[in-house]
Amino acid sequence: MKAVLLISAAALIASPALAQPAASPPKPVARADFVKTLNAHFAQMDTNHDGRLSRDEIVAAQQHDVEAAKATMTRQLQAAFNKLDTNKDGKLTLEEFMASEPQVRPTSSPEQILQQLDTNHDGKISVEEFDAPRVAAFNRADTNHDGVLSAQEQQAAAGRK
Repeated sequence: MKAVLLISAAALIASPALAQPAASPPKPVARADFVKTLNAHFAQMDTNHDGRLSRDEIVAAQQHDVEAAKATMTRQLQAAFNKLDTNKDGKLTLEEFMASEPQVRPTSSPEQILQQLDTNHDGKISVEEFDAPRVAAFNRADTNHDGVLSAQEQQAAAGRK
C-alpha cells in the first residue's frame, strides 16, 4: 500500500499539483500554477489569516490530514475486505481485517517544521518561507528553465528522490 502523504509542511515538497495517477503520464505544470496551488494550500492552513503559520495552525492542519488519511485508508480496507471475502460468507470479519490497519501519524513535529522553514526564526512561517523550498525544487525540476514542468521533467524529478 502506498505511503500516505501528510500535510506536514516539510513533506510538502511534492505538491498535489505534481501528483498524477501512475497509469497516466503527468501533465505539464506551469510555475505560476504551482505557486498558486502552494499559496492556496498555505491560505487554507493559515486559519487566522495573518499571513504566517503558527505551531497551532500546523498542528490543526496535521490533524485534519491525519483524519482524511484515516478515512481514505478505511475506505480502502473495506474494499479490500470485500475483495478478500470472495465467497461472501463473512468468515473474515471486518473487525479482524481492520485490526491490521497501520497507524497514521505526521512525519514531522511542528517544531521540526518550524525549524526547517522558519528561516528568520520568528516562530512563524511566512508565505515566502513556506514557498521557498518548494519553488526551489520546482526550479531544479524545470531543467529547460521554461517555467513549465513537462511530463519528462516531472518523471526525471521523481526519479531523483
